[in-house]
Amino acid sequence: MAPPLDLAFATVVELADAFARRTLSPVEVVDALLARIERLDPRLHAFVDVYAADARLAAEGADRAIRSGHRIGPLHGVPIALKDLVDLEGRVTTGGSRVWEKRISPVTATLARRAIAAGMIVLGKTHTVEFAMGGWGTNTHMGTPWNPWDPAVHRAPGGSSSGSGVAVASGLTPAAIGTDTGGSVRLPAAWCGIVGLKVTAGRISTHGVLPLSTTLDTPGPMVRSVEDAALLYRALNGPDPHDGATRVWAHDDPLPTLRRGLAGLRLAVLPEAERAGVDAEVLAAYDAAVETCRAHGARIERTALPHRFEDYAAATGRIIGAEGYRFVGHLVDDPTLPIDPHVRPRIHLGRSVSARDYLRTLAQMEEDRRAFAAATAEVDALLTPTTRTPAVPVDAIDQSGTPAHFTRAGNYLGLCAVAVPNGFTASGLPTSLQVLCPPGQEALALRIAFAYEQATAWRQRRPPLDHPSPPEERRR
Repeated sequence: MAPPLDLAFATVVELADAFARRTLSPVEVVDALLARIERLDPRLHAFVDVYAADARLAAEGADRAIRSGHRIGPLHGVPIALKDLVDLEGRVTTGGSRVWEKRISPVTATLARRAIAAGMIVLGKTHTVEFAMGGWGTNTHMGTPWNPWDPAVHRAPGGSSSGSGVAVASGLTPAAIGTDTGGSVRLPAAWCGIVGLKVTAGRISTHGVLPLSTTLDTPGPMVRSVEDAALLYRALNGPDPHDGATRVWAHDDPLPTLRRGLAGLRLAVLPEAERAGVDAEVLAAYDAAVETCRAHGARIERTALPHRFEDYAAATGRIIGAEGYRFVGHLVDDPTLPIDPHVRPRIHLGRSVSARDYLRTLAQMEEDRRAFAAATAEVDALLTPTTRTPAVPVDAIDQSGTPAHFTRAGNYLGLCAVAVPNGFTASGLPTSLQVLCPPGQEALALRIAFAYEQATAWRQRRPPLDHPSPPEERRR
């Protein structure tokens, strides 16, 4: 007889199976998660707002529908949390900013509508870096979520989807939505020990999601397993008349190819020069992951890339700065407004980017995309560490820098990517493998990540949540 399901750490797939067999009710799950949020979130600080009453009401409705034979599909009754950039009509969406603490959403984001239409239950909104402008996960005015893998030291949760990463990793929700403009799904996924899917721009609609960079913004699922990511991606992707960028992509279902394995796939590895500056334990976990892929039938290739990752990261920063300044420049230019002191200068960088330089950067981006595609035409994916270090203490963060060294290339080059756990340091901090695939190849990226995940047991580890952390430490 199978052991009882741990409601806090059950995957989306496990919950869907239990609901379908009627061995578990959405009401039981929502009640358990809300009780856990009430107990743990005062110190984890993952949620901006919790919709407890509405979530319970939705769970009751889902339970009745499932019991009466009206189950919509595998996501019916499964809870989800939304990053505080995702509009829900009539609800407050702050974008992580005190300036917008009373901003009422005028619409419901397409991705939220699709999740709700699939029967998912929104538990609440999760914290973000202000205006989503930062990879460390800190928020001076609204508080920095606590990375659950170190109960004693406040470590960076990764950003900007910090609350979503912490909420999933801590067993507060089985799924959450993040957004990724330079790594903001993958960075918190890496440092919080979960799975994050960065989709190709246009795969998932950004309608109703507060923008940072219309060129690079991509919403995506943050979950505990690759199959969970595939299920959510299937539900959320597809053309949306409110978002012109989605019209070039047909609806995509990654599930038919998810279990095809690695045999025969050609996987490129990190060029030797890019290994410099990467933490030794992160490199060891990466090398071990590469060997696992080789052992399961992948052909490991060495490919010369046309540019360094740092070059792609710098160009990404110029685009984000210019486009971010377009949206919130009027706010950061006002010294009387309570803008995060670390975010203000990042947005201000866009003020100095001329129209000529901005357009030249976009033209260079298209040229670099063609060059990268040509250099990697003979391989199916590029494997890298997701981050160069494990999660760093908040007190040690250099806010003038970025942890998005390996992730920004995915946005700049128009790629899709999966961040999947690939080990732990000696002190118990997660490490992560990044699978980068060509544009529109989400099914392939998920297939590779799933095969690796199935060959390892890293996702079964859980963070130590039994030791309270000083709540005042969160506000940094």
